[in-house]
Amino acid sequence: MSFTVAIDGPAASGKGTISRAIAEHFGFAHLDTGLLYRAVGNKTLTQGDSPEIATKLAQELTADDLNADDLRSAEVAQAASKIAVIPQVRTALVAFQKTFAKQPSGAVLDGRDIGTVICPDADVKLFVTASAQVRARRRYAELSIKDNSITPEQVLADIKLRDARDAGRDIAPMIAAPDAHLIDTSNMKIAEAIAAVIAIIKARHDQNHSV
Repeated sequence: MSFTVAIDGPAASGKGTISRAIAEHFGFAHLDTGLLYRAVGNKTLTQGDSPEIATKLAQELTADDLNADDLRSAEVAQAASKIAVIPQVRTALVAFQKTFAKQPSGAVLDGRDIGTVICPDADVKLFVTASAQVRARRRYAELSIKDNSITPEQVLADIKLRDARDAGRDIAPMIAAPDAHLIDTSNMKIAEAIAAVIAIIKARHDQNHSV
């Protein structure tokens, strides 16, 4: 019996770390769906970001593209957010995500529209968030290691810009599904957040397998 966990939330909320930990704990496959958009966005930086070009790049995306260097950079993040609003790009990437979610061994997918669009029937839905200030501090600590020219103010501005774009787009906006569990990590240690999510998933998993 497959078991799907959908985890949504804004940048630097902790959803990626939580998703990887959950997948490892339960032996589920994991897909960071944001990497699909980042990989396409990364290619548009050199090949152009018109809807036509971005759609072609999305259709030709391969697994190797998900391992490209610098997919976590601020520049790629903004490029990914821009192309994510293009309907044809989303269509090209949705099928891959839906197929991944049906793995017999179970699957964890994290992104921004997993519980609302990709896996509306997921067994467990979570929306992981934190304040913009907290998320900016986390992202700055990560990015400043590679780029000492970046400033905390710049990172905060980028976070707010991406939040507005992701939540305000007409297609698959970043919103919590009505039945999603809200996890606010602003004042939580990552171990606490992971433990809370494990408890939620275990309760539902046990319930499913007792039927």
